[in-house]
Amino acid sequence: MNKRSRRKMLVAMVIFGVSIATVLALTAFDENLLYFYSPTQIHAGEAPQNRSFRVGGLVVDGSVRREKDSLAVQFDLTDNAAVVPVTYTGILPDLFREGQGIVAMGRLDASGLFVADEVLAKHDENYMPPEVADALNTAHEAGKSGQTTTY
Repeated sequence: MNKRSRRKMLVAMVIFGVSIATVLALTAFDENLLYFYSPTQIHAGEAPQNRSFRVGGLVVDGSVRREKDSLAVQFDLTDNAAVVPVTYTGILPDLFREGQGIVAMGRLDASGLFVADEVLAKHDENYMPPEVADALNTAHEAGKSGQTTTY
């Protein structure tokens, strides 16, 4: 093997190594993204069943149910067009209440229940997460008939 063929082999191995590293980095990056879905998108089946994502909307009035002697709470989340049931075990933010805009991070289970790992509430009366505001506006525009769909 002469000097020129060894150099070609070295360049080919470096290109192959960089390609493998790029593929691994992009795969890890994609697995760590948290996508946002509205209750309407979840109801339409657009949300993934096997990975974490965020859902946002308003806590439905009268839907908050707490288990006695437990940190478990269940509530319904809506974008005024569809409703998604949510369960969470843990301490809720101080600003969490019915009618409040929230974002929850977690997964959908097989029955369509969103199992939240974290619940975030808006931090003052003028702020709403942009994703939640957009989802509410879209749902309001699409569903002016006033009907709400339950998941």
